[in-house]
Amino acid sequence: MAPAGRPYWRGFLRLSLVQIAVQIHSAVEPSSSGLNQIHKPSGKRVNYTKTVAGVGPVEEADIVKGYEVSEGTYVILEPEELNAVKLESKKTLDLQEFVSKEEIDPRYFEAPYYLLPEDEFQNEGYLVIQAALAKKKKLGLGQITMSGREYLVAVGALDQGIAMYILRYPNEIRAADKYFGDIPDLKVNPEMVNLATKIIADGTTEFRPEQFHNTYSVRLNELVQEKAKGKKIVVKAEEERPKGANVVDLMDALRKSVKGDKKAEPPPKKGGRKK
Repeated sequence: MAPAGRPYWRGFLRLSLVQIAVQIHSAVEPSSSGLNQIHKPSGKRVNYTKTVAGVGPVEEADIVKGYEVSEGTYVILEPEELNAVKLESKKTLDLQEFVSKEEIDPRYFEAPYYLLPEDEFQNEGYLVIQAALAKKKKLGLGQITMSGREYLVAVGALDQGIAMYILRYPNEIRAADKYFGDIPDLKVNPEMVNLATKIIADGTTEFRPEQFHNTYSVRLNELVQEKAKGKKIVVKAEEERPKGANVVDLMDALRKSVKGDKKAEPPPKKGGRKK
């Protein structure tokens, strides 16, 4: 079966002196809630018009790309000038070095793609590279230019084919210490750690993503169907946000969890006791 949709990119996959023609397709299905912004008095959808301050609405043909060199000052770049930027990665994905997937911090992974042979004449070379990547259990690193941007990518075997993963560049990753730096370095109770470890061990299983569903999408669809039928929607008050447990409550919750009592304690009601 031919892949649905047009490929994102066409070019060559290179492994040293071996080069084959390939095409790249997205591995994910776009997800959307289907919600639109509506002008409530008229019930019509809100449209967006491109405007320029002091000029007003502008034509699409008059819009070009530019780079801000100082506040409010732009260098205009013509399409032919952008195309003249010589990047080998525009047409060739060169696998330059190889790493184990476990070596790549999960924060670097951004988007998956399927990499396919361009035609039947590429099949043998494609399958040789696929088999080699599978045998060594490695990801090949390289760069590729798509939609006017050069991406860092990792390429590896997936089932009987080859997958490509777009990776973030190091400067795109926020430093963890900026977020975790204020967390105090406390000595935690070893018994609590052991209990939490037991909970994790008991819940360890194989990764089965099919058991998880987009509950929000289902509930949203139900809400739309009910309103479309003219049903009155009763909005329930939101539950009070649960507060963090103190040390005694935490130990008790851990012990109950290990015993199998997974029912959470209800949040305390507001207000004092009746006299």
